[in-house]
Amino acid sequence: MSDQPDAGVHIVRAGDLSDQTPQTSGLKRFEAVSARRLGSQDLWMGLSVLPAGSRTGVHHHGRSETALYVLSGVGRWWIGDRLDTVAEAHPGDFVYIEPDVVHWEENASATEPVRMIVARTTQDAIVVNLDDHPYGPELTEGRYDHG
Repeated sequence: MSDQPDAGVHIVRAGDLSDQTPQTSGLKRFEAVSARRLGSQDLWMGLSVLPAGSRTGVHHHGRSETALYVLSGVGRWWIGDRLDTVAEAHPGDFVYIEPDVVHWEENASATEPVRMIVARTTQDAIVVNLDDHPYGPELTEGRYDHG
């Protein structure tokens, strides 16, 4: 099968993902389907990888709705005004993040990366990093009840 478009079908191989998309510290984002890459009009999709033992900086995605499907690993999202509410997702789980929701993510494992398929409702991969947020990972770390 050809990698070239044929009758409206495009194949993006795993090795052809682009890291030329906005990034947040601690997380690596890869673009697969977008206007820039394939001419998509409404859909943005990609892959996010949170390395073992890693955590992101505080950020949000502006007006974009974000949906994730966890392929492997266990991820945690810290949310809320004080980033003191935690949600945990496992392989096979879907995560929906509403527009403008401030959060940061951590990998629950020191040995396995978290790999997630990402879909967005905007063609711009909006990432607003909040490096000076007063309730960043260093303040919320350790408050998760592992039981």
